[in-house]
Amino acid sequence: MPNHRPLTLTVAAAVMGLEGVTTLLLGGYVGVETVIGRPADTMSSLFLTAFGILVGVALLWVGLGMLRTERWARSPGVLTQIFAGVVGITLIQSDQRAIGIPLIAVTVIGLVALLSPPTTRALYGEQD
Repeated sequence: MPNHRPLTLTVAAAVMGLEGVTTLLLGGYVGVETVIGRPADTMSSLFLTAFGILVGVALLWVGLGMLRTERWARSPGVLTQIFAGVVGITLIQSDQRAIGIPLIAVTVIGLVALLSPPTTRALYGEQD
């Protein structure tokens, strides 16, 4: 593994970090609302809280792997961007453009950074 981390990999790690923190905050918000409010289904709310926190931590772990120039981090990063893109499109189609458009923009930035030649060289070395 080379010691040099390209800017594209740093950008990808920042995107993963942003997505991870956002997911953690949303999971925490659902948890707080579950405790102080009156959810229609407490078990579903608790599950959603745990899922949000778990996914947020996982995304931050993947972002850390990117900062460490770990090969394994690329695949979950790309998959995350694909799923985020689907969510963004769904939000736009549901008239939630204020959330969907920024999510699509971040997703495109993440995909471009993850699939760029400098990232590939940093993770896999020179390919013949």
